[in-house]
Amino acid sequence: MSLDPAIQTFLTESTELLEAMEASLLRLEDTPDDADLLNAVFRAAHTIKGSAGLFGFDPIVAFTHEVESALDRIRAGKVAFSADLGACLLRCGDHMRALLEHVRGGETLPNADVDGPALLAELQRLTGASVAPSQHSLPTPQPATTEQTAAPEAGESTAATDLWHISLRFGTEVLRNGMDPLSFLRYLNTLGDIAHVTTLLDAMPELAQVDPECCYLGLEIAFSSQADKATIENVFEFVRDDCRIQIIPPRSKVSAYIDLIEALPEATERLGEILVRTGALTQSELGAGLQRQEQERSADCSGDAAASATPLGAILVQQGAVESSVVSAALDKQRQTRDRKSEENRSVRVDADKLDQLIDLVGELVIAGAGSQLLARRAGQNELVESLSTLARLVEEVRDRSLGLRMVQIGGTFQRFQRVVREVSRELGKDVTLAISGAETELDKSVVERIGDPLMHLVRNAMDHGIESPDVRVKAGKAARATLSLHAYHDSGSIVIEVSDDGAGLNRDRILSKAMERGLVVQGTALSDAEVFNLIFEPGFSTADKLSNLSGRGVGMDVVRRNVEALRGTVQLESQLGKGTVVRIRLPLTLAIIDGFLVDVAHSHYVIPLDMMVECLECGSETRTVARRQGYIDLRGEVLPVLWLRDLFDIESDSPARENIVVIQFGAQKAGLVVDALLGEAQTVIKPLSKLFARVKGISGSSILGSGDVALILDVPGLMQCATERAHQEQISIRVTSATLDDTAPAVKTS
Repeated sequence: MSLDPAIQTFLTESTELLEAMEASLLRLEDTPDDADLLNAVFRAAHTIKGSAGLFGFDPIVAFTHEVESALDRIRAGKVAFSADLGACLLRCGDHMRALLEHVRGGETLPNADVDGPALLAELQRLTGASVAPSQHSLPTPQPATTEQTAAPEAGESTAATDLWHISLRFGTEVLRNGMDPLSFLRYLNTLGDIAHVTTLLDAMPELAQVDPECCYLGLEIAFSSQADKATIENVFEFVRDDCRIQIIPPRSKVSAYIDLIEALPEATERLGEILVRTGALTQSELGAGLQRQEQERSADCSGDAAASATPLGAILVQQGAVESSVVSAALDKQRQTRDRKSEENRSVRVDADKLDQLIDLVGELVIAGAGSQLLARRAGQNELVESLSTLARLVEEVRDRSLGLRMVQIGGTFQRFQRVVREVSRELGKDVTLAISGAETELDKSVVERIGDPLMHLVRNAMDHGIESPDVRVKAGKAARATLSLHAYHDSGSIVIEVSDDGAGLNRDRILSKAMERGLVVQGTALSDAEVFNLIFEPGFSTADKLSNLSGRGVGMDVVRRNVEALRGTVQLESQLGKGTVVRIRLPLTLAIIDGFLVDVAHSHYVIPLDMMVECLECGSETRTVARRQGYIDLRGEVLPVLWLRDLFDIESDSPARENIVVIQFGAQKAGLVVDALLGEAQTVIKPLSKLFARVKGISGSSILGSGDVALILDVPGLMQCATERAHQEQISIRVTSATLDDTAPAVKTS
């Protein structure tokens, strides 16, 4: 079932708010006194509640309101933020996310919530708040104490008490209109307690001029009530036109209004609407202020009435309708709203499917453009070739911009692990902090979505197996708190993600022993450290002594390698016993379109990713003879393993008299690929191979050329692995210095 676009937007924004809320709660555990973080959590909950109310999602509104009330007590300093309280709020966030998933799935929200009451009961225990559903967003003031019922001292600011202050001046015609002033006081007393009344007679004329049918009464009332401002004003509904009323909120209300203004969703820019929405101002007070402002504009004769009129906020303060501090908070909110809307106008949400369709169309445009260029060259029309070259440049720019639309920062994925580390470390009784760097590194959205599970396995595995308990770390001379790091950066056209820890590291002998027990390694085989460590990626391999709900079944690391290789990536592992482990994942930036270099072998076309190419060399007969005999050549004093694509793919044809070597690099490794001909650069639209060819080594995909021919895209990491294995079989170390090279190896010429 398709959702209404407005509801879909609500779900997307609410999910983002919950993620921000979770991140702030996790940071609050380290800095519990950070008011900005606490306000951010409160604003997120308040916005979700308000938005849910617009769509009638009452269970979400009711639950989130209680969470908001608990957060308000923390913000007011009535409850100290603690780890237990943070954990409870995180679970409340999970429950809110579960309610949103009900909406996303088109299901009816449960009226009888199963988990909600238990969470709210725990929240009540931790905060001491009364959990009772409420429809009002305004915090309820505490009942007035005996000290608060005393009359304010002379000269004391009315806003400095915790009582409402009502300044009432009855009009002279009130009695003639059949209204009894005392009846309003009696009705007012039903909404609370009148703490003090001062009768003012300043409007009373000389005795000889007194009209017994006129009212000259003025009252200053100190009033304790839980009612809001609009309710109190409605008491005087029938005499509003015949009297002057000022209602000044108590000190607690002023701070509450300011908090509510700060927590408002940024949906309006008008000052009066902000004040009325939070209850700091009534509609009639706003109307009176606007009327006065309009009168000032009408009376102005300067020609610039808008500029000379008194600002509405100043008028409302002068009339005593609202405190200046509340107006200042509303103006700040108005500014924030305007700035945010200006920022939002520069961006637009686009459905991911539409982006994918755009990338596909750009890919087809690239292929069509290449075909047109080929036809123009064959026709020998120089002007057309030049024109198509300009078109090709523009197509390339469109391609880059289109791919850029799908690029997202990896920081959002990294931040999800803050909570994972927190909860797993508590479960294991370890003290672990997560360090994140390179969060701004961008890569394709499709890659980000699929790398989450492998990273989850690596993080949990590092905490369970790699990092020691605090007492063991202290005995080893380490800090009790361990550090788990997530680091991302760009390198050679790829993105590298490192998961590292400062734990115990990998025990080489233990891994080798387990591998021999399982028959993965023949006893007596000489293996390098890297080859031994890579054994942990074998299916079912585990060195855990006991099973746990985190690891020990030997499925995690195998899943990591499979998922990464499915993204045309590789996994490398480095470790030092007692110092820690680094797992390095290298991934392509995008899975759609790349710049490639076209080569030919036996009239078949192959594409090498351009960002993995170093240079091209001429392979003469003498060089070819030595390379065939030794498996490597001397490249300016550097050992370069050489592979013949003809041999790798079992192509049965004679080699041409003149061949070429393409030097490729992946990470720190280099190798040479021997090909028949170099055909030049070409934009390459990546087409995935069918499942039938998914296990073919050395090929990562295919592409359609402008001529209509199919070209296979070479899997450089896989070819590099072949080069390494060949060097190992020939007992050649790639790190050999030039002094150990065969004196007969000729220096190659650069083509």
